[in-house]
Amino acid sequence: MKQGEKNPIGFYTIGIVALFLAGFFLLVVFGARSYRGTVASQNGNMDHRALLAYPATAVKANDIRGAVEVRESEKGQVLVIADGDSGYALRVYRHEGKLVEDYSAIDAPLQPSEAQTIAETKEFSVERPRGDLLVVHTDAGRAVICLRSEGSDG
Repeated sequence: MKQGEKNPIGFYTIGIVALFLAGFFLLVVFGARSYRGTVASQNGNMDHRALLAYPATAVKANDIRGAVEVRESEKGQVLVIADGDSGYALRVYRHEGKLVEDYSAIDAPLQPSEAQTIAETKEFSVERPRGDLLVVHTDAGRAVICLRSEGSDG
C-alpha cells in the first residue's frame, strides 16, 4: 500500500465504536430517567397508603378501653391515642398541609415543630359515628376502624 492512500477500515472501526458508545450513553440516560420516574411513583404510592394505614395501625396497636379519643384544637381535629396509664399519648393531626404525629403528655399543647411528618394531605378529619367505630378521612380516602375495646370513650 502506498502511504498517500487512506485506509477506510480505520474510519469504519471508529464509526462503529462511536455508534456503540452513543447507544450506551443513550441507554444510561433513558434508564436513569425511567428509574427516577419509577421511584417517584413508588414514593407517591407509599405516601398515599401511609395516610390511611398509619392512623389505623396506631389505633389498633393501642386499642384499650378509653384510649382513643378525638379532640378539637386550634390546628383542627386531633386523634389522641393514649399510651396505657403513662399519661402520654400519640397525637395525630394536620399541620401546614402535612399529617403529623407527636408523642407527649396527653394534655400538653401541640408542638408541630417537634412532630414527625407522616405524609402530605390537605384533608384530615375523624368521625366517631358510634362508640366502637372510627372513620378517618384524608386525601387518600377514608379508613374505617372498628375498635376492639367496645366501649372506648371519646
